[in-house]
Amino acid sequence: MHVKSPRLTRSLRRLNRMMLAAVLMCGLGGFAGNAHAGHAALVLDASTGDVLSAVNPDELNHPASLTKMMTLYLTFQALENGQLKLDQLLPVSARAANKAPTKLGLRAGQTISVQDCILGMITNSANDAATVVAEKLGGSEDHFVEMMNAEGLLLGMTHTRFGSASGLPVPDDATTARDIGKLALALYRDFPREAPYFATREFTFRGRLVRGHNRLMDRYPGMDGLKTGFTDAAGFNLASTAVRDGQRLFGVVLGGRTSLARDNLMARLLDDGFEHRQISPALVAEAGMPDRRLTHRVLAALSPIRSAEASPVARATPRRVKKMTASRRQVRSVVASHPRAVCRKAGKGRAGCLRHERAHSAEGATKLATRRSGKKPSATVPRRD
Repeated sequence: MHVKSPRLTRSLRRLNRMMLAAVLMCGLGGFAGNAHAGHAALVLDASTGDVLSAVNPDELNHPASLTKMMTLYLTFQALENGQLKLDQLLPVSARAANKAPTKLGLRAGQTISVQDCILGMITNSANDAATVVAEKLGGSEDHFVEMMNAEGLLLGMTHTRFGSASGLPVPDDATTARDIGKLALALYRDFPREAPYFATREFTFRGRLVRGHNRLMDRYPGMDGLKTGFTDAAGFNLASTAVRDGQRLFGVVLGGRTSLARDNLMARLLDDGFEHRQISPALVAEAGMPDRRLTHRVLAALSPIRSAEASPVARATPRRVKKMTASRRQVRSVVASHPRAVCRKAGKGRAGCLRHERAHSAEGATKLATRRSGKKPSATVPRRD
């Protein structure tokens, strides 16, 4: 009897899954989302998959960086089948390096380990790391997006359309609270070995401490994941999971008005879920984005948005430039408070003093004195790291 090798078996299984997904996609007739930042929330039980409570669970919204949950799903899948290894170094392309923030600040031609890509996506929501993985697994990000959408259909995410590996906005991406709940559940169900990564609050990357965006994990007992997301079009999104008395729940909030309102709502949702109370639609609406006219929604979806997360990554800026900028702000402040101030070093008036200051670093900052008092203000510039 002929015995198939494990590698061949995995390849055949994956081929069957992709063929099934292709059939499903054809049957959907090319899903087209009409998403907007509308408030939605959902809580489900991890052991049964049952939805315990929901508000607008099937309303289409933009996923923002919750998209990376699917990128991570396919990454974990590649680790399980041996296609990737945690210590494997992946090349950084110019396309990946040029992604908008937030990101790890990778440069074209560098390499980064698979594990650092995972940690970067989970904590910092790094768009460059997501693209690196996408290009490795898909050959290109566009093909990887096709893989994401196919896998989503296999997981029952029938109202989701991903447009990128990172969640940087595209006009026709869309998802629902119900679909994100299915994806969150699948991540913990299918990859119990990798799921603890979602509890990571910070990690050290090339000598720099990278802190996570998920502030709620710091103050909600039992919470150990999952993922935050934000764009102007999506609002503030969050998928969370927590354990209390041996019971695990998953929560999803889409279209939050602010990160704090989103986090507070999620805490309330999980509390209500553990206490077997229903979600209050009024609370969900209060925490959600204000209702906008259709025109505003379309513009928000089409406009270029620079950030796919709530807090931007700190860019490496030359120290001299930062100090000169701070020094110039101080000079403007002093000149404004002393209209008759003159530049002691250059002997010039107000405009000339500012021009002269541009040529000096903070160590040689322009010194000012007034004709009236003869006193010079302090040239000390506070540091802001």
